[in-house]
Amino acid sequence: MLQIAGSPWLNECKGAVSLTFDDGSQPQLDIAIPILKEYGLLGTFYINPRGDDWKERLAPWHEVALAGHEIGNHTISHICSGNFGWGAKKTLETITLDDIEADISEAEKRIKTLVPEQPVRTFCYPCYQNYVGMGAARQSYVPIVAKYFSAARGTGEAPNHPEFTDLHYLTSAVASGWMPGSELCRLAGESLDRGRWVILVFHSFQNKPRVPRIPGGSYHGSPVSADEFRELCEYLDANRDRIWTAPALTIAQEIAAWRGKN
Repeated sequence: MLQIAGSPWLNECKGAVSLTFDDGSQPQLDIAIPILKEYGLLGTFYINPRGDDWKERLAPWHEVALAGHEIGNHTISHICSGNFGWGAKKTLETITLDDIEADISEAEKRIKTLVPEQPVRTFCYPCYQNYVGMGAARQSYVPIVAKYFSAARGTGEAPNHPEFTDLHYLTSAVASGWMPGSELCRLAGESLDRGRWVILVFHSFQNKPRVPRIPGGSYHGSPVSADEFRELCEYLDANRDRIWTAPALTIAQEIAAWRGKN
């Protein structure tokens, strides 16, 4: 295969990082956003405009958008596999492609109403899952997402290669509460290996010290310590000449344009 010359990274950086945040939690507003502002960094916040009170409840995110952060689509219903045992009426195993498209489309209408200054955005797969149905009837809904968005975040082990990654199912690394700042920095630093795009995922935050890792413990999505997150932001700020840190939409659009030129 013909290799594309150069890279899409801004200012001749060696790699790229996006800081992404799921579910629009209050600790993100109280802890993460002030720290990002402190270091002049912008992120992507994926929200769920569910319920009759979504306008009032999500009003603070309009200010977040005006500050330059991306407000992304995380669906309304946050439908995941029934294996999680949440007792949800809808699960990915029981809904159809029409059902998931209707949910995504309605969420998009609401977010456009909430943040009219941002006409386009990226998508985030709830629970990183991208299918509906079971067995022979199982279908990917990635093609539906591609109709509405220029890029979408999933999960995966390898950082995104700008030439080969599927922009509509980008890989990501999930930050957990047990991770020290040095581990978060190490994950971000993987962007420098062969010029990759690392996408980090955060859920909640706390002002308490990090949770020590216990073998066999479950830490997926557990609150990240403010001190550890600040260490990561300080690292990204100090390495601006090597690592381009920007919202997911910004980097995805640059990759798409770069691919088009080549």
